[in-house]
Parts: sequence; structure tokens; C-alpha cells
Amino acid sequence: MKTEQKPIHSGFNATSTAAEVAAGHNLTGKIAVVTGGNSGIGYETVKTLADIGAHVVVGARDTGKSKERLADLKNVSFVPLDLADPASVDAFAERFLSEYNSLHLLINNAGLYRPPQFLTDKRGYELQFGVNYLGHFELTGRLWPALKNAGGARVVSLSSIGHRYMGLQLDDPNFEKHPFDKSKAYGQSKTATSLFAVELDKLGQPHNIRAFAVHPGAILTDAFRYMTDEEVQAWVQRVKGIKTTQQGAATSVWCALSHQLDGIGGVYCEDCDIAELVPDDLQAGYGVRSFAINPGQATALWQFSEKVTGVVYG
Repeated sequence: MKTEQKPIHSGFNATSTAAEVAAGHNLTGKIAVVTGGNSGIGYETVKTLADIGAHVVVGARDTGKSKERLADLKNVSFVPLDLADPASVDAFAERFLSEYNSLHLLINNAGLYRPPQFLTDKRGYELQFGVNYLGHFELTGRLWPALKNAGGARVVSLSSIGHRYMGLQLDDPNFEKHPFDKSKAYGQSKTATSLFAVELDKLGQPHNIRAFAVHPGAILTDAFRYMTDEEVQAWVQRVKGIKTTQQGAATSVWCALSHQLDGIGGVYCEDCDIAELVPDDLQAGYGVRSFAINPGQATALWQFSEKVTGVVYG
């Protein structure tokens, strides 16, 4: 059954923190995976889930940084993961499945934001599309047996309000027919992430697996490493309501834990609630555009992704 894309008035808001959302929950005995969990909102997500009892496996590219940052956290382990490299994704999944039978929470958090020029992943696809979307499609598919074994799992994937910059361009994902624009390429990757949650939720329901897409809010993190100081300052002046990392992680944690979401899924969420559906041409920094939750587009993207990655769920 499809969940309606409209707020449910959760009682939390844009200023809520991950710890506030997690209060009262106990994840003892549960297993979680968080990609990009060595910094920013990913780190806060890891810390919050571990603090309430989950064992959290962090996948990230920088081994040295990860081991140093995660060293003081209990219930946390690290496995190298480069989402731009299919072999690395496969290796991560193989190692996870060799150690764990079930996966209760998968937080597809890692992401890339506006590299300065056109770059590709090891498949040959535009790097933001490859890392933000295709790598996570492959990872989720490889971990599918463990998600099914959980007897109830959630997959939370980080989209962005940046999805409004562009819908899907499946006939030209690498901008070979159109001028390359790094902001549009980012938008396409985040539209794809939102559509992923729509189709994944449909596929997962028979196994009690529910999926959500999340806009975490505007947060200054390592994702801005490709921007100049001038670009960052211009962004700060333009954006209203910049969040802390603890606030930025709150919606991911809410989607992972909230009993208000029991039995529903396949929706785009922000500020610890299901987001409002807004007109496609609205330039405001809130809400989800219809092209990012379109079921037909979600199915088309899924078929494209199976062909590109060679991963067929089930």
C-alpha cells in the first residue's frame, strides 16, 4: 500500500536533535550499517544509534580518518567502502554477510557534492550519480539477504532539497547531449535517491522492509570540500536555517526508529516529518517535487540500475 506524501505532524521539527528523536528507544541486539559514518551527520547518526544499543558497522573510504574518529565509540566497527568502486562495494557486503546474518537498519548516508569538474566512477558514470545513487543501489542489493532476515528492517537514503535542480535524465546521465552542470548533476543524483526509496519500499513490503528518502537540512559538513571559501560564504548568506550536525542527523534517525512510521514508507522526509508535496517549479528550499516520487520514473530508474550494476534484488 502506497503511503501518502504529506506531513503526519510528528511532534518533532527542524530544531530537534538526533538524541531527542532517539530518546526512549532501545536497539540492543540490532545491527545497523551507516555509510559515510566517519564525519558530519553520518558520524552523529552512528553515535546516536550506538548510544541506544545498536551495533553499527561504518562504511567509509578514508580508513585512517575513520579509525581515528570512531575509536572512542562503543558498539561500532569499521569496514572500508568506496561507493565509486563496485569491487569495494562487493567486498564490503561480502565481509558484512560473513559476520552478520541480519541487518535491521541501513542508512545510505555517504554523499558527494559538486566536484569542480566532470569526473566518473569506476563504471564510467558521472561521479555524483555514481557515489550518491548507483553505489548505494548496489550496496543495498548486496545486503538484501540480511535485510530480509531481520524480520523487519528500514533503509534510509539521504536525498536533498537539491533534487529540485533536476529530474532524471536516463537517456543522458553523463551529460553527453547536454552541457555539464555540476549543480544539475547533483540534483539528478538526489532525485534518483528519492525515487530509489519509492521503488525499494514497494519491493520490500512483502519482507517487512520499508524505505525512506531524507533531506537532512542545510548543514556545513565535509561535503563542502570542493567549494571555495567564497562559494561557501555565498551559500551561508543565501540559506536560512542552517542546522547543527546533531539536528541534521535527526530526520535520518527519526525515519530509522519512529513508531509513527510503522507500516508506511516510500516517502521523502524532512525536519523529522514526511515532507509536503510542492509544485515542481517551486524554488523554495522545502518540500518534495512530484518528479522525485513518481512511481513510473522510479520503476524506469530501477530497471536502468539493474542493467548498469548487474545487481538484481531477490
